[in-house]
Amino acid sequence: MADTVQTEQVAPDWMQGFVPQPTAKKARAGNPSWTPGCKSPNPSGRPKGIIDKRVKVTQALLDDAHSVARVVIDAALEGDIQAASLVLARVAPALKSTMEKVAFDFDASAPVATQVEQVLQAIADGAVSADVGKQIIDAISALSSVRATEDLQARIEALEAKQGV
Repeated sequence: MADTVQTEQVAPDWMQGFVPQPTAKKARAGNPSWTPGCKSPNPSGRPKGIIDKRVKVTQALLDDAHSVARVVIDAALEGDIQAASLVLARVAPALKSTMEKVAFDFDASAPVATQVEQVLQAIADGAVSADVGKQIIDAISALSSVRATEDLQARIEALEAKQGV
């Protein structure tokens, strides 16, 4: 069997007569003649004192804020539930849970299982609420993971030192 080398590209029938079109450049905002890598047309930067569009919009909104708030409050007073909800959300936002200080017998040097048992006993005794107890147990778990990682790292370093690596 003779080796044949294909020297000509043959396009399939459906590609006959196809001529690719050059991709059009995207219209750029700002200076259309500037391209990345060119020298800056404004090397000294933006002049001081020019107000940004966002600042202009914010200032316009602030100018009308009192009127808008008055309309929403009036709508709420007339019985519009959505307006009332909006006003109340701003006046009296939803309460967030606050952490309470807790005091109970806790030995931080005890094994992790014993620490968790101490927290569970404090929950059972009513010294700690269940959600705070869960957060304490999560913190104990995170600290335990960090200690385990440190211990593993120390053991690896000791093995490497022993082997002369």
